[in-house]
Amino acid sequence: MLSNTSRLLTYACSVLYGIVGVLMYTMPEQIAPIFAWKVTTFMTITIGGWCLGNAWLAYITARRWEWKLVYTALIYLWLFGVGELIVLFLFRGKLVLEHPIAWLYLAALIVNVLTAIIGVFDYLRIRPANTLAGSTTTRVQGFLLVAFVIFVGFLGFYGMTAQIGDPGTNGGIFPEVMSLFTLRSFGVFYFSIAIAVIPYFWDKSLNAILHHSIASYGLIVFITIAAFIHIRLFDFTAHPGGSLYFIAYLAVGIPLIFTFRKLGTGTRS
Repeated sequence: MLSNTSRLLTYACSVLYGIVGVLMYTMPEQIAPIFAWKVTTFMTITIGGWCLGNAWLAYITARRWEWKLVYTALIYLWLFGVGELIVLFLFRGKLVLEHPIAWLYLAALIVNVLTAIIGVFDYLRIRPANTLAGSTTTRVQGFLLVAFVIFVGFLGFYGMTAQIGDPGTNGGIFPEVMSLFTLRSFGVFYFSIAIAVIPYFWDKSLNAILHHSIASYGLIVFITIAAFIHIRLFDFTAHPGGSLYFIAYLAVGIPLIFTFRKLGTGTRS
């Protein structure tokens, strides 16, 4: 398994994302005007949902800490941190670091990237095996995984490449018009989610994908709750694509409840 340094840094990510997430999720009206860039209240609580989801993912992954069980959750965390820090760098001219919440968010990303760097070096040094004993995924589960990667990967790639004014960027799915800064941040988030599960195209370990699912479940829960809190912003008549925002999360989140009840959340053996 990776070193204790990597594990401690993963716990540190959990703490930092947890602090940022709680503030942004519980006080979005107060945080939005003083965040690191221009965002609305709904964007603030949604980003807070990412952070709370990342905090849970980092915590449960560091707690279980067996490479062959948790490696895809780590891949997501590493990709997210590196990608979001790159976005901040590319839009540094619009970055506002005048308030503690902005510095906390930046600190969380920096620690996340440090975690990724040390984690990759650890992997190259140790070369841990990722073969996990136990049940394997079925053909149907494999098909659903491919569909998930295609759909979420498209959203992520589109968010990272689309320009303001392109289809879906003017309230077509997300109910508010995003700046290019925010659109790229959302794109990196979704793209990281999609790329992280690609290893399961050939790794058929059911326990590993169950861990990844429970580790990622906080992202689903917090973002979905945030959307329902602000459902008044969605105009499903004028912008029916907004329903996809709810359907996508519910279509993944609800079946997983029954999956966890039947199969558990992943074990070492």
